[in-house]
Amino acid sequence: MFDDTYFMKQALSEAKQAFEKDEVPIGAVVVCNNRIIARAHNLTETLNDVTAHAEMQAITAAANVLGGKYLDECTLYVTIEPCPMCAGALGWAQLQRIVYGAADPKRGYTKFSTKVLHPKTEVNNGVLADECGELMKVFFEKKR
Repeated sequence: MFDDTYFMKQALSEAKQAFEKDEVPIGAVVVCNNRIIARAHNLTETLNDVTAHAEMQAITAAANVLGGKYLDECTLYVTIEPCPMCAGALGWAQLQRIVYGAADPKRGYTKFSTKVLHPKTEVNNGVLADECGELMKVFFEKKR
């Protein structure tokens, strides 16, 4: 059986793909029954769409695989704490679990409200936080 570290490494792989495309390096995977059903990374620059965050892309892909809008038997792994927009969408999708790597003290949803998630959603954080955070740090240092 795979664990949170394994799946976060998969999300980190997606984040590295975003980095290579000059997108903010955030990656996500959706897991259902211990199987990855969706992979995504930020595409805001590629699609010229401010809503094309990794989480939003992953929600859509997972819903298409499952044939329904609720992901209540799924876990989302994302490299950086979701923003309020993504957290709201994750709340509507009713994720069973959300696991994120590094916190986002400036734009993360916990800075604004933890109530946007579904009440039954379990949240774990800090999985591979250093690796996830370092990729963001390198990306933004390169931009300056």
